[in-house]
Amino acid sequence: MSTLAEIEQAAEVLPVEQKQRLLFSLLTSLRKGGAELPPPRDIPKATIGQWVAEDEEGSRKFKAGA
Repeated sequence: MSTLAEIEQAAEVLPVEQKQRLLFSLLTSLRKGGAELPPPRDIPKATIGQWVAEDEEGSRKFKAGA
């Protein structure tokens, strides 16, 4: 594999655990190379709670056939 497209295609069929290991490996490589990683997002608990409530409501409606 020598192109990004080939690597992406090969990674697509990996099990989730191996995708996670690949991602960790790539991030480690970026850090060693001095690349700046984005800072963690600071999402308020209230916002996350709203997202969960919306998701639960959507799930309820889906199960009810609406």
